[in-house]
Amino acid sequence: MPIPATKYIWFNGKLVPWEKATVHVLSHALHYGSSVFEGVRAYETPRGPAIFRLKDHTRRLFDSAKIYRINIPFTEEQISHAQREVIAQNGLARGAYLRPVAFRGYGEAGVVPKIEPPVEVAIAGWEWGKYLGAAEDEGVDVCVSSWQRVAPNTIPAMAKAGGNYLSSQLIGLEAKRLGFVEGIGLGPDGTVSEGAGENLFIVKDGVVYTPGVAHSLLNGITRHTVMTLAKDQGLEVREISVPREMLYLADELFFTGTATEVAPIRSVDAIQIGNGKRGPITAKLQRAYFDLVQGKGADRYGWLDHVDMNSPRAAVAG
Repeated sequence: MPIPATKYIWFNGKLVPWEKATVHVLSHALHYGSSVFEGVRAYETPRGPAIFRLKDHTRRLFDSAKIYRINIPFTEEQISHAQREVIAQNGLARGAYLRPVAFRGYGEAGVVPKIEPPVEVAIAGWEWGKYLGAAEDEGVDVCVSSWQRVAPNTIPAMAKAGGNYLSSQLIGLEAKRLGFVEGIGLGPDGTVSEGAGENLFIVKDGVVYTPGVAHSLLNGITRHTVMTLAKDQGLEVREISVPREMLYLADELFFTGTATEVAPIRSVDAIQIGNGKRGPITAKLQRAYFDLVQGKGADRYGWLDHVDMNSPRAAVAG
């Protein structure tokens, strides 16, 4: 199903009609993968829509760009404000998924051209449901992929860059070809890294485990959120090297991510995990997460950025 169109996309400093937010087919990013992006969610709360951890997502966008020396021609404050604008001007009061992207545009040919191509920035927003479908309640069936994640000092996993997701596509495509909902990639040392587009958590004997950031994974913002919530609830959280077989022996497994949110895993490689459905600790953390992002509980860390839906209408390019 195509992305549902809204009225406007913020593009290089202006709101433009959705269908007019286009780029040249010879843009550098299209040929060489030179883009960085974010996935951000806004949720409906009793005080109106609120973007979850907006500042942290915007900072990571700029951090990713720094690694690839992509010079974003806007400030972090401008990009954060633009995301609020996209929510307000598109009337996304029930919440939305936001996609800020910065990329090298049309200029000279070549992997590293003599003259830096112009950097273009766009932010779109639309309503998007559950990334893994019924996973929120039932859990999903996954497999360990034959494709490994990228090795350290090859493609930097800490950057959320477009080219990185070729690895994710191979993992996810293989999983779907084999009849699974999602795939898990191992790192170059054979230990567990992450899902095709999600971080991974293991629960064993009441302890919450997750692979450390050195294991070729994106240091997810939802990952950090869940680790924080788990500690707040008195759970022990350990970042470790996770051998593949630990997945099979887990009491509970779950994915985290902005699109995925918190999604239980019920089997790996057709081996049932726990009782084959969402476990109690997963359910507890899932509840805490949704209470937080939907404004039902206290925002202890100031992670909700509320959007004024009655803000003055921004200028729209024709």
